[in-house]
Amino acid sequence: MNFPEQLRYTKEHEWISIDGNVATIGITEFAQGELGDIIYVDIDSIGKEMSADAVFGTVEAVKTVSDLFLPVSGTITEKNPLLDSQPELVNQDPYGEGWMVKINLNNPSDLETLMDSTAYKALIGA
Repeated sequence: MNFPEQLRYTKEHEWISIDGNVATIGITEFAQGELGDIIYVDIDSIGKEMSADAVFGTVEAVKTVSDLFLPVSGTITEKNPLLDSQPELVNQDPYGEGWMVKINLNNPSDLETLMDSTAYKALIGA
């Protein structure tokens, strides 16, 4: 299993990468593996300012539907347009083409509450 060291992680199995004041968010390789084949990603929160831990969408797999939680507070500026027609990208490339949303960070200090790759590996027992 892959745990990119440049990312931060949540206990709900989202990852976040930062480029200046813009954060890209998706679900981890562990999460997509637990969910199984992703068949639909529903994100209708574009343009909304949301707080950390708020539900910004859902991901539907063959077995279940799971909420997606925002790791930090900010305004959602973009969703991955490829996921509308290719939700399987979440399974195939969770840290690349399978990203879900981009946000403008409200408070960069929110990142201090997130786990690094070592802590995340310990959380899932890897």
